[in-house]
Amino acid sequence: MKTQEIQANFKKFFQFYLAFVLEVNCLSNLRKKGKMTVAEAGRKGGEKTYETHGSEFYSEIGSKGGQKVRRLISEGKEREEER
Repeated sequence: MKTQEIQANFKKFFQFYLAFVLEVNCLSNLRKKGKMTVAEAGRKGGEKTYETHGSEFYSEIGSKGGQKVRRLISEGKEREEER
C-alpha cells in the first residue's frame, strides 16, 4: 500500500471512530439527564400498547393496513389505465 492510501484509510477510520464516540457520548448524556432515545420511546410505547390491547390489536391494524395498500395500488393502476 502506498503512503497516501494508508493515510486516506486512516483518515476514514478516524472519522468513523470519532462519529461513533460522539454518538455514544450523546446517548450517555441523554440517559444521565433522564431522557430517552427515539428507539427507546418506540419500544416502550409498543410494549405498553401490547399490554393494553394484546396481539389481536396488532393483527387487526396489520390487516387494515394491508387492505389500504391493496386499495391504493388498485386505484393507482386504474389511473394509469385512464392515461
